[in-house]
Amino acid sequence: MRVILITDLHIGTEGEDTYGIDVRQNFLDIRAAIQTAAPDHIVIAGDLCYMEADSSTYEWIKGQMDELSIPYDMIVGNHDDSILLAEAFDRTDDLQEGVLFYKKQLEDWTCLFLDTAVRVLSDNQLQWLETQLASTPGQVMIFMHHPPLQMGVPFMDSKHALDNMEAVQAILLKDERLIPVFSGHYHVEKTACKGNIVVQVTPACYFQIGQEKEEFELDHTRIAYREITLEKDTWRSTVRYFEGNKLGQET
Repeated sequence: MRVILITDLHIGTEGEDTYGIDVRQNFLDIRAAIQTAAPDHIVIAGDLCYMEADSSTYEWIKGQMDELSIPYDMIVGNHDDSILLAEAFDRTDDLQEGVLFYKKQLEDWTCLFLDTAVRVLSDNQLQWLETQLASTPGQVMIFMHHPPLQMGVPFMDSKHALDNMEAVQAILLKDERLIPVFSGHYHVEKTACKGNIVVQVTPACYFQIGQEKEEFELDHTRIAYREITLEKDTWRSTVRYFEGNKLGQET
């Protein structure tokens, strides 16, 4: 089974200044590449909106995704609103106390989709995560916008990391399985491991940031998706890059 993950779309409202990047064309180019790749499933890993959550933006994205006729799931990032997103994508049944988290079976893998819109994993999610890991046999995979480890990207680690990552780590580290976690948020391509936790961060559909400095630095404007191949007890993943688009340029 092949799953394509995209993250950090940062779609602005019509006419909104998005740092000189044509975010809508970036998304449409990624969408076209996904259509050509024809995966079995798609995951949108948060930050669908630019700075503030917007229902019309969610509706536009949903319309584009539905035209692909490929099953997809989504999680929320810190620039999203869990309730607005769930309403736009007809996922209100997955809301628990205003937080969007759920599980889904993708062939042999149980996939847990978590909500970090407020920069923490909420108490009800922590309890749910612990229960799911204890009661679920076989292989488990996690999708969450914020990575649960420090990733070695100083600007993001020091200023924009998950606030309660230690609590998440404590739950994951108790499990005997190797647990892959797929995240976005950092606008880089990065892998980090701690014990049985393997975190892979996927680059943004917006722009990528520098990985060495404490302050924000633009690295480049290429965009990317991650392709994950799932087998019975293994997974493989690779990142594929594409040229990004600036506002005003011809496409």
